[in-house]
Amino acid sequence: MHKLITLAAALTTAFAAQAHAEELTGTLKKIKDSGTIVVGVRDASQPFSYLIGNKQYVGYSVDLCNKLVDAVQKSLKLKTLEVVYQPVTSSTRIPLMQNGTIDLECGSTTNSMERQKQVAFGVNMFLVNVRTAVRADSGIKSIADLNGKAVVTTTGTTSDRYIKQHESGQKIDVKNLYGKDHDESFLMLETGRAAAFVMDDTLLFGKIANARNPKDFAVVGEVLSSEPYGIMLRKDDPQFKKLVDESLTKLYKSDEIQKIYSKWFTSPIPPKNINLNMPMSDKLKQQFANPTDKGV
Repeated sequence: MHKLITLAAALTTAFAAQAHAEELTGTLKKIKDSGTIVVGVRDASQPFSYLIGNKQYVGYSVDLCNKLVDAVQKSLKLKTLEVVYQPVTSSTRIPLMQNGTIDLECGSTTNSMERQKQVAFGVNMFLVNVRTAVRADSGIKSIADLNGKAVVTTTGTTSDRYIKQHESGQKIDVKNLYGKDHDESFLMLETGRAAAFVMDDTLLFGKIANARNPKDFAVVGEVLSSEPYGIMLRKDDPQFKKLVDESLTKLYKSDEIQKIYSKWFTSPIPPKNINLNMPMSDKLKQQFANPTDKGV
């Protein structure tokens, strides 16, 4: 009798533990209760996350997040899941994540140790170098050539910090300008208000490829920083992060990631059907083979 009672108690404890383990918390509970997932997207971060035709958000990051949305719906066993795309900027993306407005941020956000104090990131999805775009006829070849000139970067990005560090380190003096988004920053370069646009190289190549006269611009100079991009999540939400990390890792180790990458970096992309011709780097291949959420 004593053994039967003990066995029953053990089974009860096991079932209780299982029920507790399956109890939803944080973002997953929010999504389950509302039947909605809110995805933060960018208007002008080609080819990662951008708006075409004033109505459709597309891009490499958006495709990855759409895969995550499918994984969330499957995990929560929802017949339907409404997806709301919420535009964010470099300045608003972290506050909107922290206050619960967005559940995933799918743009071109550097995963940094500094930002990890405020938000979390899924395992890294891309690697970029911070460099400088200039007019091809400007004569500018390096950071040193920017002394006394106006340099633009986008508000709320890490590129601003790197140009300031190099200004100090090389004892050069530049006039710092700020665009509200990457389109405005590139427009300042295009119209001559800025001599250079400092930003992640892939974004710079994307802007140049879509310019009226792409041959008028060049990406030059030193690499100011090498950075990983990550899909941003709320901090201290281990249940949701586990789902995101496991889903992305499965994707990275499948043939599907090659198809998604090729779609945006080695094929014509909308709206102008321009090919960025950027084959996957060896470093990114290594990142996909050994996923990590390590920041810079």
